[in-house]
Amino acid sequence: MGTEDTTAESGREQLLAEVAALPSLPGVYRFFDAADGVLYVGKARNLKKRVSSYFHKDHSDARIGVMVGRIRRLQTTVVRNEAEALLLENNLIKALAPKFNILFRDDKSYPYLRLVTHAFPRMAYYRGSVDRRHKYFGPYPGAWAVKETIQLLQKVFRLRTCEDTVFAHRSRPCLLYQIHRCSGPCVGLIERADYARDVADAERFLLGEADAVVQNLQSRMMALSNALEFERAAAVRDQIHALSRVLHQQAMDESSLSARDRDVDILAVKVQGGRACVNLAMVRGGRHLGDRAYFPSQGADSGLADDSADDDEGDGAPRSGEQRVLEAFIAQHYLSSPPPPSLVTSHAVDPRLLEALGEQCKVRLHAQHQPREQRRIWLEMAVKGCEIALARLLAEEGSQRERTRALVDALDLPVDDLDTFRIECFDVSHTAGEATQASCVVFQNHAMRTSDYRRFNVEGVTPGDDYAAMRQVLMRRYIKLAELANSAEGPTVQVRLPDLVLVDGGRGQVAVAREVFEELGLDLSLIVGVEKGESRKVGLEELVFADGRPKLQLPHDSAALMLVAQIRDEAHRFAITGMRARRAKVRTGGSRLEDIAGVGPKKRARLLQRFGGVRGVTAASVEDLASVDGISRELAEEIYRVLH
Repeated sequence: MGTEDTTAESGREQLLAEVAALPSLPGVYRFFDAADGVLYVGKARNLKKRVSSYFHKDHSDARIGVMVGRIRRLQTTVVRNEAEALLLENNLIKALAPKFNILFRDDKSYPYLRLVTHAFPRMAYYRGSVDRRHKYFGPYPGAWAVKETIQLLQKVFRLRTCEDTVFAHRSRPCLLYQIHRCSGPCVGLIERADYARDVADAERFLLGEADAVVQNLQSRMMALSNALEFERAAAVRDQIHALSRVLHQQAMDESSLSARDRDVDILAVKVQGGRACVNLAMVRGGRHLGDRAYFPSQGADSGLADDSADDDEGDGAPRSGEQRVLEAFIAQHYLSSPPPPSLVTSHAVDPRLLEALGEQCKVRLHAQHQPREQRRIWLEMAVKGCEIALARLLAEEGSQRERTRALVDALDLPVDDLDTFRIECFDVSHTAGEATQASCVVFQNHAMRTSDYRRFNVEGVTPGDDYAAMRQVLMRRYIKLAELANSAEGPTVQVRLPDLVLVDGGRGQVAVAREVFEELGLDLSLIVGVEKGESRKVGLEELVFADGRPKLQLPHDSAALMLVAQIRDEAHRFAITGMRARRAKVRTGGSRLEDIAGVGPKKRARLLQRFGGVRGVTAASVEDLASVDGISRELAEEIYRVLH
């Protein structure tokens, strides 16, 4: 038996000994491979029983077997209950992104409709953490849903949307008043009590009490009519008509909704073609606000969504792929976005998950996967939306994969796995030599990988010398990777060189790239220049090679050329936006003012307002600076010193 085999066997025995010593308590476990990368994070009611099952079972799922074969060490954390295990597990999944876990990327926070506290409250779109100063309604599945609701409330209740600063300085009503979308409180065209009544009706409508609002409006109309205030009665009548049209368009029988149907999330899941989709539809206040599709970024086909993937604790049949994906989404999503009390799901959900999640979120959760009546209609809509979204994704990915294949074939590249094929593209941007900046954008797995983008500030070169700038950037990008690739440790260290390096430019830029790669000992065949064609027209680009191959001009409708143009244009966009931001800082000195200790946002705003901008602050004397509210003599001297 060889030394490596002996070492591996010894490591396995030590691992099994650690498993045998685990406590029979709830907790979270992590599996690591030989390179100390995290393979999987899981939770368990009984750590010893759960973790032991991986090493003492014959796994029917090949991927589970592959994972178990790569485990070299484990870590465990004991917790008090399943709720704590759920929280820790999903926090670790998001932080570590283990390869064999289903992972849904964090999306931006959900938007809300906010009623800003004021004598005449205004409606506003809002995204962020909520507070007690204002009233919030939602969350909504997207910005479009909030804006649609605001437009609806403008038509029916005519609440204002203008900023308070605008409201305070109006001398005549705005266009929204003219088109009957605002009642004109800024210029006193509605009494405060009447406006407050409209606000209260809008709140009740958003909470699902539309019938009560209609009854209240009808009572007001009759009272105004009896008081012979016919114009005001007609205005209320118009409100009733507008609200009736809205309710008619809701396409649901409001009278059939119980109190628990006012706030519901509907979740549908589908797994197909190695990809998965969870479609989340929201009902708030009895109104269907729309849906949003979520796609796990990894692990959808791993069979390891969570600890219910294998029935090691004897609580029922093994979970289907759809159930695993759905439960992974519920666990990850609702730990950051508080759930409504009712969930309607396309597949059954483990009651233990709901119990632990409810305990963590302080909400009594109820899930139903075989609904009737209105809930069934909602679920059917969500399932259809899920199928459409997944079909669109698969079609798009198929098209994107074909573009990648077309480029690989056109350049005759030796690529074994299209899904790992990586392109890095470079561009240099400046304004007449000022604020030179270069970009590196990355294409991998048939899409742009924005998290891998890099910008480089180019220093120490002659302004306007694009060749010297490109040389500096390529050297900075690849010198460390080349050292690792050419070192004795190369085989044991993870080195990720791109399969293709695109440079925006012709023979000159390619010659510079060639010199850098020769100096670093890298493969010249990786370098391809994108040279603009005759008259610099799009579609006439030519590809220039560093290894001596003749130029290649692809057909203007070639999928390969379209991909190259997309990547080149993205590199140009990323470079020029960075250059403009850097140039603005250089010209205004804005970053210098922000970096001064003791000058926070409020003091900076006072300085800029007082002196009309950074240039005015720079021109001010110490005495002038010290005259600004909140700026002491010592701080004024420091500001003057830094800016001069």
